[in-house]
Amino acid sequence: MADQQQSDTAPTWWSRPAAPQAEPEAAPGPAAEPAPQDPEAAAGPGYDPWGEQPLQVVDQGKATGGGHVVRMRHALALGLGIALLAGGIGGWLGVLAERQSSTRLELPQAAVENKGRAPESVAGIAATALPGVVTLHVRGSTGSGTGTGFVLDGQGHILTNNHVVSDAKDITVTFSTGESVTAELVGRDSGYDLAVVKVEGVRGLQPLSLGNSENVKVGDPVVAIGAPFDLSNTVTAGIISATGRPITAGGDKGDGSDISYVDALQTDAPINPGNSGGPLLDAKARVIGINSAIRGADAGGDGAERAKQSGSIGLGFAIPVNQGKRVAEELIRTGRATHPVIGVTLDMEYTGDGARVAAKGEGGKPAVTPDGPGARAGIQGGDVITKVDGVRVHGGDELVIKIRAHRPGDPLTLTVLRDGRERTLELVLGSANGS
Repeated sequence: MADQQQSDTAPTWWSRPAAPQAEPEAAPGPAAEPAPQDPEAAAGPGYDPWGEQPLQVVDQGKATGGGHVVRMRHALALGLGIALLAGGIGGWLGVLAERQSSTRLELPQAAVENKGRAPESVAGIAATALPGVVTLHVRGSTGSGTGTGFVLDGQGHILTNNHVVSDAKDITVTFSTGESVTAELVGRDSGYDLAVVKVEGVRGLQPLSLGNSENVKVGDPVVAIGAPFDLSNTVTAGIISATGRPITAGGDKGDGSDISYVDALQTDAPINPGNSGGPLLDAKARVIGINSAIRGADAGGDGAERAKQSGSIGLGFAIPVNQGKRVAEELIRTGRATHPVIGVTLDMEYTGDGARVAAKGEGGKPAVTPDGPGARAGIQGGDVITKVDGVRVHGGDELVIKIRAHRPGDPLTLTVLRDGRERTLELVLGSANGS
């Protein structure tokens, strides 16, 4: 029975329908007998349920319902949405991170250190001296101006230049703390270009220490403090570039009564208009000079000009503190300063080397004051003084400068040229009241 079932042809519903075949035209003549057919071939391919593959063929055409395409579109839209959302979130987080990083940006910086400085450094010298330096604002009949000064003592005396206060009607002193008070003129001297003013009722004054200008050497470091162009508490530094530099400054009146003669300390520390009267300090913050004049780029001749016109070119001049100390003491004590003199009239028109004594004095008086220091030393009219204490002088101005660098009563040795021969004379300086 089983063998009979396996040999039977497969049912027709498991087979693909055979393609219709065209019937051949009947040939004339007797009808041919139909050829015998193989039962298995006529039945088409059989179905083997135990074969590797069923006899179905997958339809690769378009699905009639479109479900697969819809699912693909949904997946694509979902993926695109997720991508956009992720991109937006990522961008927002990036902006936020950038903002937070920019607000928290910290560049490398040194930590706060000890603000103290070595006493001999420029900063240390400035810290010591600034409380004792003041700025003067002066109003006069011809205008107003600015200068500098420094405290001499606890009584309120302040030293400055004469040309700062010479025309003063009102003087205001401003300290480094910003406190301003009115000052009164105590005394002044145009020949030394020095003056003393005084303030009242100011507590905590800090006088500056005075050094000794005889100890100053070329190349020593110095610090200048002043108010150039009204910029108070300005500190500059340099060196001593020369000592014993004979300069004359002033002469604005035209009659010579306001000319100052200074055997100056020369410095390259920048000094400008407004520095006048300020201190020139050594490495121990001691005053060694009073800043008074500068060589301006447009200054002509051999002289200097007071530090009130042009700017610094690195040639500043200070009155030695030894001279300033003596003059200040006299101004505080009497209101006037004395000048050392030799008792002769000089021929200021003489163009040769040295300082020549005039043949006659003013108003026909003798050129050598009778019984004066020069007469007692043996000076005669027409003598040419070539040296003072062995230091050569080249003109009348230099002789006056060398003499005023001393005190009345000081002894001097003069070298005099007379009738072509040099001779040495010993002289003791006399005294005259200053202007």
